[in-house]
Amino acid sequence: MSSFEKIALFIDGSNLYATSKALGFDIDYRRLLSEFRGRGALLRAFYYTTLIDDQEYSSIRPLIDWLDYNGYTVVTKLTKEFVDATTGRRKVKGSMDVDLAVTAMELAGHVDQIVLFSGDGDFRSLVEAVQRRGVRVTVISTLASQPPMIADELRRQADIFVDLAELKPRVGRDPAERPGSREMRQQPPQFIARGTVNRSDQLE
Repeated sequence: MSSFEKIALFIDGSNLYATSKALGFDIDYRRLLSEFRGRGALLRAFYYTTLIDDQEYSSIRPLIDWLDYNGYTVVTKLTKEFVDATTGRRKVKGSMDVDLAVTAMELAGHVDQIVLFSGDGDFRSLVEAVQRRGVRVTVISTLASQPPMIADELRRQADIFVDLAELKPRVGRDPAERPGSREMRQQPPQFIARGTVNRSDQLE
């Protein structure tokens, strides 16, 4: 892979969380960013997640804040909890799929490769669409869990499929090492300019 290849990461936060949990490790987001900065010119690293509306404290908030200060573009959406009338179970309504797809299509003309961290089969048509624009798509999920986290149709559509289990030595951290967000307590906020992608594909 050329060091001049322009790359963008699209992380489906809840899907990546579930995948790493199924494999028994946490994602070290500092190491993940370093890993892909070493693979080319990383233009953007988007992290998508939902937050439950009217919830005073979300356990994911410290992570979101840390990512926002450390080189990620965090995109959030408020969701609603409701009771399913047929089952009586509490459910959450809300998805980031459309937001992720719109941004990926907007950025497709500025990158050589998109790396999608998700196993959601709903993204197959997005992958196909950006491929038609000449962008190669790497999908990262896993076949190692039971059941597999990657939808077969998404894996078939991807140019490259990488099993998250293979990346564990480079981007993983054992849950036992989780420091109650030690990184977030010890590291001062690092304001990293994200810039904008202009017509010449350069970061400002």
